[in-house]
Amino acid sequence: MSAQQLVAQKTNLEVDATYYLAEIAPTMYGIFFEDINFAADGGLYAELVKNRSFEFTLPKMGCLEPNSNRHTYNTESGIAVVVQQTNTESNANFLQVTVNNPKGYQLINEGFRGMGIKKSEVYDFSINIAKPQGITKVIAELLDEDENIIGSTTILPDSKNWTTYEAFITASQTSEKAQLRLRFEGKGTIDLDMISLFPQNTWKNRKKGLRKDLVELIEGLNPGFLRFPGGCIVEGRTLARRYQWKKTIGPIENRSSLINRWNTEFNHRLTPDYFQSFGIGFFEYFQLSEDLGAEPLPILGCGMACQFNTGELVPMDELGPYIQDALDLIEFANGTIDTPWGKLRHEMGHPEPFHMKYIGIGNEQWGPEYIKR
Repeated sequence: MSAQQLVAQKTNLEVDATYYLAEIAPTMYGIFFEDINFAADGGLYAELVKNRSFEFTLPKMGCLEPNSNRHTYNTESGIAVVVQQTNTESNANFLQVTVNNPKGYQLINEGFRGMGIKKSEVYDFSINIAKPQGITKVIAELLDEDENIIGSTTILPDSKNWTTYEAFITASQTSEKAQLRLRFEGKGTIDLDMISLFPQNTWKNRKKGLRKDLVELIEGLNPGFLRFPGGCIVEGRTLARRYQWKKTIGPIENRSSLINRWNTEFNHRLTPDYFQSFGIGFFEYFQLSEDLGAEPLPILGCGMACQFNTGELVPMDELGPYIQDALDLIEFANGTIDTPWGKLRHEMGHPEPFHMKYIGIGNEQWGPEYIKR
Protein backbone atom coordinates (compact mmCIF):
# COMPACT_ATOMS: atom_id res chain seq x y z
CA MET A 1 0.00 0.00 0.00
CA SER A 2 1.44 3.36 -0.99
CA ALA A 3 1.44 6.41 1.25
CA GLN A 4 -0.99 8.06 -1.16
CA GLN A 5 -3.57 5.38 -0.41
CA LEU A 6 -3.55 5.97 3.36
CA VAL A 7 -6.49 8.02 4.62
CA ALA A 8 -6.61 9.37 8.17
CA GLN A 9 -9.57 8.14 10.16
CA LYS A 10 -11.83 10.66 11.87
CA THR A 11 -11.73 10.26 15.66
CA ASN A 12 -13.79 11.93 18.36
CA LEU A 13 -12.46 12.34 21.89
CA GLU A 14 -14.97 12.95 24.66
CA VAL A 15 -13.84 14.22 28.07
CA ASP A 16 -16.01 14.00 31.18
CA ALA A 17 -14.71 16.89 33.32
CA THR A 18 -17.09 16.04 36.16
CA TYR A 19 -15.25 12.81 36.94
CA TYR A 20 -11.70 12.53 38.23
CA LEU A 21 -9.59 9.68 39.54
CA ALA A 22 -7.39 11.48 42.06
CA GLU A 23 -6.76 14.81 43.72
CA ILE A 24 -3.96 16.88 42.21
CA ALA A 25 -1.54 18.14 44.83
CA PRO A 26 -1.66 21.96 45.01
CA THR A 27 2.14 22.06 44.81
CA MET A 28 1.97 20.61 41.29
CA TYR A 29 1.18 24.13 40.08
CA GLY A 30 3.10 27.23 41.06
CA ILE A 31 5.12 30.20 39.89
CA PHE A 32 8.79 30.91 39.40
CA PHE A 33 10.11 34.40 40.15
CA GLU A 34 13.46 35.48 38.74
CA ASP A 35 14.66 39.05 38.27
CA ILE A 36 14.59 39.11 34.47
CA ASN A 37 13.36 42.11 32.45
CA PHE A 38 13.16 44.36 35.53
CA ALA A 39 10.93 41.88 37.36
CA ALA A 40 12.16 43.05 40.80
CA ASP A 41 13.71 46.52 40.67
CA GLY A 42 11.48 48.45 38.30
CA GLY A 43 8.79 45.78 38.63
CA LEU A 44 7.38 43.99 41.67
CA TYR A 45 9.48 46.08 44.06
CA ALA A 46 7.64 49.40 44.23
CA GLU A 47 10.73 51.65 44.48
CA LEU A 48 10.56 54.28 41.71
CA VAL A 49 14.11 55.67 41.97
CA LYS A 50 16.79 53.88 39.98
CA ASN A 51 20.26 53.58 41.53
CA ARG A 52 19.05 55.27 44.70
CA SER A 53 22.34 54.84 46.56
CA PHE A 54 24.75 55.37 43.63
CA GLU A 55 26.12 51.82 43.67
CA PHE A 56 26.01 51.00 39.95
CA THR A 57 29.25 50.41 38.04
CA LEU A 58 28.69 53.90 36.65
CA PRO A 59 27.59 55.35 40.00
CA LYS A 60 25.67 58.34 38.58
CA MET A 61 23.71 56.23 36.11
CA GLY A 62 20.04 57.14 36.25
CA CYS A 63 20.84 60.71 37.34
CA LEU A 64 20.69 63.69 35.01
CA GLU A 65 22.20 67.15 35.53
CA PRO A 66 20.72 69.07 32.59
CA ASN A 67 22.42 72.38 33.42
CA SER A 68 25.86 71.03 34.32
CA ASN A 69 28.99 70.32 32.34
CA ARG A 70 31.66 68.12 33.87
CA HIS A 71 34.36 69.99 31.95
CA THR A 72 33.70 73.39 33.56
CA TYR A 73 33.38 74.91 37.04
CA ASN A 74 29.60 75.25 36.51
CA THR A 75 29.46 78.69 38.11
CA GLU A 76 25.94 79.17 36.70
CA SER A 77 24.64 75.89 38.14
CA GLY A 78 26.54 73.25 40.09
CA ILE A 79 27.91 69.73 39.88
CA ALA A 80 27.65 66.41 41.73
CA VAL A 81 30.45 63.93 42.34
CA VAL A 82 30.31 60.44 43.80
CA VAL A 83 32.35 59.83 46.95
CA GLN A 84 33.36 56.26 47.70
CA GLN A 85 33.96 55.21 51.30
CA THR A 86 36.50 52.47 51.95
CA ASN A 87 35.42 51.52 55.46
CA THR A 88 32.18 49.75 54.55
CA GLU A 89 31.25 46.63 52.59
CA SER A 90 27.81 47.85 51.52
CA ASN A 91 26.37 51.15 50.33
CA ALA A 92 29.86 52.57 50.01
CA ASN A 93 28.96 55.48 47.73
CA PHE A 94 27.18 58.77 48.30
CA LEU A 95 26.67 61.88 46.19
CA GLN A 96 28.25 65.21 47.09
CA VAL A 97 26.47 68.12 45.42
CA THR A 98 28.06 71.54 45.00
CA VAL A 99 25.50 74.27 44.27
CA ASN A 100 27.00 77.45 42.80
CA ASN A 101 23.71 78.90 41.56
CA PRO A 102 20.52 77.48 43.09
CA LYS A 103 18.46 78.80 40.17
CA GLY A 104 20.57 76.87 37.71
CA TYR A 105 21.35 73.52 39.30
CA GLN A 106 19.02 70.54 39.34
CA LEU A 107 19.41 66.80 39.80
CA ILE A 108 16.94 64.48 38.07
CA ASN A 109 16.37 60.74 38.48
CA GLU A 110 14.81 59.13 35.43
CA GLY A 111 13.44 56.07 37.21
CA PHE A 112 13.20 52.70 35.49
CA ARG A 113 12.70 54.06 31.98
CA GLY A 114 10.34 56.54 33.64
CA MET A 115 8.18 56.52 36.78
CA GLY A 116 4.53 55.50 36.67
CA ILE A 117 2.66 58.15 38.68
CA LYS A 118 -1.11 58.17 39.29
CA LYS A 119 -3.26 61.23 39.93
CA SER A 120 -4.25 61.74 43.59
CA GLU A 121 -1.95 58.93 44.76
CA VAL A 122 0.37 59.73 47.67
CA TYR A 123 4.08 58.88 47.44
CA ASP A 124 6.56 58.49 50.29
CA PHE A 125 9.76 60.42 49.62
CA SER A 126 12.86 59.85 51.74
CA ILE A 127 16.48 60.90 51.51
CA ASN A 128 19.62 60.59 53.62
CA ILE A 129 21.47 63.91 54.05
CA ALA A 130 24.69 64.99 55.74
CA LYS A 131 26.82 68.14 55.97
CA PRO A 132 24.42 70.71 54.45
CA GLN A 133 26.94 73.55 54.28
CA GLY A 134 25.07 76.59 52.97
CA ILE A 135 22.13 74.56 51.63
CA THR A 136 18.91 75.43 53.47
CA LYS A 137 16.29 73.51 51.48
CA VAL A 138 16.00 70.45 49.27
CA ILE A 139 12.91 70.60 47.03
CA ALA A 140 11.71 67.31 45.53
CA GLU A 141 9.42 67.60 42.51
CA LEU A 142 7.63 65.12 40.26
CA LEU A 143 7.80 66.10 36.59
CA ASP A 144 5.58 64.77 33.81
CA GLU A 145 6.75 64.08 30.26
CA ASP A 146 6.54 67.81 29.45
CA GLU A 147 8.48 68.81 32.59
CA ASN A 148 5.38 70.17 34.29
CA ILE A 149 5.48 69.89 38.08
CA ILE A 150 2.78 67.44 39.20
CA GLY A 151 3.75 67.18 42.88
CA SER A 152 6.38 68.48 45.28
CA THR A 153 7.65 68.55 48.85
CA THR A 154 10.41 70.38 50.73
CA ILE A 155 13.07 69.05 53.11
CA LEU A 156 14.86 71.30 55.63
CA PRO A 157 18.21 69.65 56.41
CA ASP A 158 19.42 70.58 59.88
CA SER A 159 22.11 68.08 60.89
CA LYS A 160 25.72 67.62 59.87
CA ASN A 161 25.43 63.88 60.57
CA TRP A 162 23.74 61.41 58.28
CA THR A 163 20.01 61.79 58.88
CA THR A 164 17.01 60.24 57.13
CA TYR A 165 14.36 62.80 56.17
CA GLU A 166 10.87 61.70 55.15
CA ALA A 167 7.99 63.51 53.48
CA PHE A 168 5.17 62.74 51.06
CA ILE A 169 4.18 63.95 47.62
CA THR A 170 0.60 63.93 46.28
CA ALA A 171 0.39 63.67 42.50
CA SER A 172 -1.88 66.19 40.79
CA GLN A 173 -1.80 64.35 37.45
CA THR A 174 -1.11 60.92 35.99
CA SER A 175 2.14 60.37 34.12
CA GLU A 176 3.49 57.14 32.65
CA LYS A 177 7.06 58.41 32.37
CA ALA A 178 7.52 60.89 35.19
CA GLN A 179 10.85 61.87 36.71
CA LEU A 180 11.97 63.02 40.16
CA ARG A 181 13.80 66.35 40.29
CA LEU A 182 15.77 67.76 43.22
CA ARG A 183 16.42 71.49 43.50
CA PHE A 184 18.27 73.34 46.24
CA GLU A 185 18.11 76.68 48.02
CA GLY A 186 21.37 78.27 49.11
CA LYS A 187 24.94 78.00 47.86
CA GLY A 188 27.37 75.41 49.13
CA THR A 189 27.69 71.64 49.39
CA ILE A 190 25.47 68.83 50.60
CA ASP A 191 25.87 65.03 50.79
CA LEU A 192 23.01 62.80 49.58
CA ASP A 193 22.29 59.07 49.73
CA MET A 194 19.37 56.60 49.57
CA ILE A 195 17.06 58.85 47.53
CA SER A 196 13.77 56.97 47.49
CA LEU A 197 10.19 57.29 46.27
CA PHE A 198 7.46 54.71 46.93
CA PRO A 199 3.71 54.72 46.46
CA GLN A 200 1.87 54.54 49.77
CA ASN A 201 -0.64 52.20 48.17
CA THR A 202 1.45 49.03 48.29
CA TRP A 203 0.58 45.37 48.79
CA LYS A 204 -0.98 45.04 52.25
CA ASN A 205 0.00 48.71 52.81
CA ARG A 206 3.52 47.71 53.82
CA LYS A 207 5.74 50.76 53.79
CA LYS A 208 8.31 50.59 51.01
CA GLY A 209 6.86 47.29 49.93
CA LEU A 210 5.63 45.59 46.76
CA ARG A 211 3.41 46.86 43.97
CA LYS A 212 -0.17 46.08 44.90
CA ASP A 213 -1.44 45.67 41.35
CA LEU A 214 1.22 43.14 40.37
CA VAL A 215 0.91 41.04 43.52
CA GLU A 216 -2.86 40.93 43.04
CA LEU A 217 -2.30 39.48 39.56
CA ILE A 218 0.06 36.86 41.00
CA GLU A 219 -2.43 36.08 43.76
CA GLY A 220 -5.08 35.48 41.11
CA LEU A 221 -3.01 32.60 39.76
CA ASN A 222 -3.50 30.70 43.05
CA PRO A 223 0.05 29.30 43.03
CA GLY A 224 0.81 26.23 45.12
CA PHE A 225 4.48 27.14 45.38
CA LEU A 226 6.76 30.11 44.78
CA ARG A 227 10.22 29.35 43.40
CA PHE A 228 12.86 32.03 44.04
CA PRO A 229 15.31 33.68 43.22
CA GLY A 230 16.20 31.81 40.04
CA GLY A 231 17.25 30.60 37.67
CA CYS A 232 20.68 31.46 36.46
CA ILE A 233 20.75 34.35 38.95
CA VAL A 234 21.37 31.71 41.63
CA GLU A 235 24.54 30.46 39.93
CA GLY A 236 25.91 33.71 38.56
CA ARG A 237 28.12 34.05 35.51
CA THR A 238 30.94 33.74 38.03
CA LEU A 239 30.84 32.50 41.61
CA ALA A 240 31.72 36.01 42.83
CA ARG A 241 28.48 37.23 41.25
CA ARG A 242 26.26 34.44 42.49
CA TYR A 243 23.17 35.11 44.58
CA GLN A 244 23.99 35.08 48.31
CA TRP A 245 20.83 35.13 50.40
CA LYS A 246 22.49 36.49 53.55
CA LYS A 247 23.29 39.71 51.70
CA THR A 248 19.59 40.24 50.92
CA ILE A 249 18.23 40.47 54.48
CA GLY A 250 18.43 43.01 57.27
CA PRO A 251 18.08 46.79 56.84
CA ILE A 252 17.59 47.81 53.21
CA GLU A 253 20.42 50.35 53.32
CA ASN A 254 22.87 47.63 54.39
CA ARG A 255 22.12 45.27 51.53
CA SER A 256 24.91 45.10 48.96
CA SER A 257 23.73 45.67 45.41
CA LEU A 258 24.90 43.37 42.62
CA ILE A 259 25.02 43.62 38.86
CA ASN A 260 22.16 41.57 37.45
CA ARG A 261 23.02 38.23 35.90
CA TRP A 262 21.00 39.23 32.84
CA ASN A 263 22.69 42.62 32.51
CA THR A 264 25.08 41.65 29.72
CA GLU A 265 23.92 38.18 28.72
CA PHE A 266 23.04 39.14 25.16
CA ASN A 267 25.33 41.42 23.14
CA HIS A 268 22.45 42.69 21.02
CA ARG A 269 20.52 44.03 24.01
CA LEU A 270 22.91 45.27 26.65
CA THR A 271 21.24 46.72 29.75
CA PRO A 272 24.02 48.43 31.72
CA ASP A 273 21.51 49.96 34.14
CA TYR A 274 20.22 46.56 35.28
CA PHE A 275 21.29 45.84 38.87
CA GLN A 276 19.78 44.14 41.91
CA SER A 277 19.19 46.31 44.98
CA PHE A 278 17.75 43.29 46.85
CA GLY A 279 14.82 45.36 48.04
CA ILE A 280 13.09 42.04 47.47
CA GLY A 281 15.31 39.77 49.51
CA PHE A 282 14.71 36.46 51.20
CA PHE A 283 12.60 37.93 54.01
CA GLU A 284 10.28 39.64 51.53
CA TYR A 285 10.20 36.40 49.52
CA PHE A 286 9.11 34.29 52.48
CA GLN A 287 6.59 36.95 53.45
CA LEU A 288 5.11 36.99 49.94
CA SER A 289 4.88 33.19 49.89
CA GLU A 290 2.98 33.33 53.15
CA ASP A 291 0.66 36.04 51.81
CA LEU A 292 -0.15 33.95 48.74
CA GLY A 293 -0.62 30.72 50.67
CA ALA A 294 2.13 29.23 48.50
CA GLU A 295 4.85 26.86 49.64
CA PRO A 296 8.23 28.61 49.49
CA LEU A 297 10.69 26.81 47.23
CA PRO A 298 14.04 28.60 47.56
CA ILE A 299 16.88 27.63 45.24
CA LEU A 300 20.44 27.71 46.58
CA GLY A 301 23.77 27.56 44.80
CA CYS A 302 25.90 24.45 45.07
CA GLY A 303 29.31 25.85 44.26
CA MET A 304 28.85 25.76 40.49
CA ALA A 305 28.70 28.90 38.37
CA CYS A 306 26.53 28.84 35.27
CA GLN A 307 27.78 26.04 33.04
CA PHE A 308 26.74 28.01 29.97
CA ASN A 309 29.22 30.71 31.05
CA THR A 310 32.38 30.29 33.15
CA GLY A 311 31.41 26.99 34.77
CA GLU A 312 33.51 27.82 37.84
CA LEU A 313 33.57 24.99 40.34
CA VAL A 314 34.16 24.83 44.09
CA PRO A 315 35.97 21.60 45.06
CA MET A 316 33.90 19.21 47.14
CA ASP A 317 36.21 19.61 50.13
CA GLU A 318 35.57 23.38 50.09
CA LEU A 319 31.77 23.25 50.03
CA GLY A 320 31.46 23.95 53.76
CA PRO A 321 30.28 27.59 53.41
CA TYR A 322 27.62 26.58 50.87
CA ILE A 323 26.33 23.82 53.11
CA GLN A 324 26.28 26.20 56.07
CA ASP A 325 24.31 28.73 54.02
CA ALA A 326 21.64 26.08 53.44
CA LEU A 327 21.50 25.15 57.12
CA ASP A 328 21.32 28.81 58.14
CA LEU A 329 18.50 29.43 55.67
CA ILE A 330 16.50 26.66 57.31
CA GLU A 331 17.08 28.34 60.66
CA PHE A 332 16.15 31.76 59.29
CA ALA A 333 12.90 30.39 57.88
CA ASN A 334 11.92 27.96 60.61
CA GLY A 335 14.09 28.50 63.68
CA THR A 336 12.83 29.73 67.03
CA ILE A 337 13.61 33.30 68.04
CA ASP A 338 16.31 32.13 70.46
CA THR A 339 18.45 30.96 67.52
CA PRO A 340 20.73 33.49 65.75
CA TRP A 341 18.91 33.45 62.41
CA GLY A 342 15.47 33.01 63.93
CA LYS A 343 16.20 36.05 66.08
CA LEU A 344 17.02 38.11 62.98
CA ARG A 345 13.76 37.04 61.34
CA HIS A 346 11.98 38.16 64.52
CA GLU A 347 13.80 41.52 64.46
CA MET A 348 12.66 41.99 60.87
CA GLY A 349 9.06 41.67 62.02
CA HIS A 350 8.14 37.99 61.80
CA PRO A 351 8.53 36.08 65.08
CA GLU A 352 6.59 33.07 63.81
CA PRO A 353 8.38 30.61 61.51
CA PHE A 354 7.68 30.56 57.78
CA HIS A 355 7.30 26.76 57.78
CA MET A 356 9.61 26.15 54.83
CA LYS A 357 9.47 22.50 53.69
CA TYR A 358 11.51 22.44 50.50
CA ILE A 359 14.90 23.59 49.21
CA GLY A 360 16.24 23.28 45.68
CA ILE A 361 19.98 22.72 45.25
CA GLY A 362 21.44 24.17 42.07
CA ASN A 363 19.73 25.31 38.89
CA GLU A 364 19.94 23.95 35.34
CA GLN A 365 23.13 22.09 36.13
CA TRP A 366 24.23 18.68 35.04
CA GLY A 367 27.01 16.13 35.03
CA PRO A 368 28.88 14.13 37.67
CA GLU A 369 29.98 17.19 39.63
CA TYR A 370 26.38 18.28 40.10
CA ILE A 371 25.14 14.80 40.99
CA LYS A 372 27.74 14.59 43.77
CA ARG A 373 26.33 17.76 45.30
